[in-house]
Amino acid sequence: MSRAEQAADIGLISPAARDALQTWLDHQRSLKGAAENTITAYQGDVADFLAFMTLHKGDPQGLGALAEITITDMRAWMARTRGPNVGPRSLARKLSAVKAFYRWLAGREGFEPTAVLSTRSPKFQKKLPRPLAVDAAKALIDCVEIQSDRPWVSARDVAVLTLLWGCGLRISEALGLKGRDAPLPDTLRILGKGGKERVVPVLPAARDAVETYLRHCPYPQEADAPLFRAIRGGPLNARAIASVMADARMQLGLPATATPHAMRHSFATHLLDAGGDLRAIQELLGHASLSTTQAYTAVDTARLMEVYNRAHPKAG
Repeated sequence: MSRAEQAADIGLISPAARDALQTWLDHQRSLKGAAENTITAYQGDVADFLAFMTLHKGDPQGLGALAEITITDMRAWMARTRGPNVGPRSLARKLSAVKAFYRWLAGREGFEPTAVLSTRSPKFQKKLPRPLAVDAAKALIDCVEIQSDRPWVSARDVAVLTLLWGCGLRISEALGLKGRDAPLPDTLRILGKGGKERVVPVLPAARDAVETYLRHCPYPQEADAPLFRAIRGGPLNARAIASVMADARMQLGLPATATPHAMRHSFATHLLDAGGDLRAIQELLGHASLSTTQAYTAVDTARLMEVYNRAHPKAG
């Protein structure tokens, strides 16, 4: 949703509902530790819902009117929202945001939110990220190294991908590193989603790759500046890394699933294949629950239980 569309939605919402939405967003940010990207998505999804109800009912919906939303109203919103550009997965995400808002609003205003909370989420097949084989991951990094005619840019891209694969960082986490973080220590403290902090070991290969990049980088290493710089010296954008990976995978004949996120996924999968402990991998990835790690590594149940029971004998 564009900013203009969000502004238009906000303009359709009653002042009371607008204030309630902002209070809920502040609650999610300060008390729940939600990331800014999550807050932005919540705001757009719930504002869209509230704006629809204004048009659907014929006038701005105050808090009293919002407490009277019916199953029929919910079905009308879902039917309008579902379209060529909004698949079942996106609709399920939007419904989840609306339910979270209503759960909070009902608790604050003292009404029964059954109609909203009982609305069934559309079914969709979960897409599991696909890992790269070890030799494919190595080939990608080797190929990326020769993509640019600027040696420092090649060294930069190699360093970023090595951090994703060797440390299991998210692309946003790697690009969020500052000059003060280098030279990289034996372990990094990473602030991940929702403000969750984790400690990640740094492999020598990752440390060496970053040092090589810094030796070639034409810009000074400043404590508060981004560690990874764009061509003109500003912060490196994730799209630049995605683009260089796209070029490399085309040359290597790899599938479109060979993305920066696939490097992080490969880190987890290769650790698990080597007999790593699911709990340890969960901590390294910064997942809030073990079930997320299970889905993320995309291995069969028997394999998961074998590793889990070996690491936790009492679980059997």
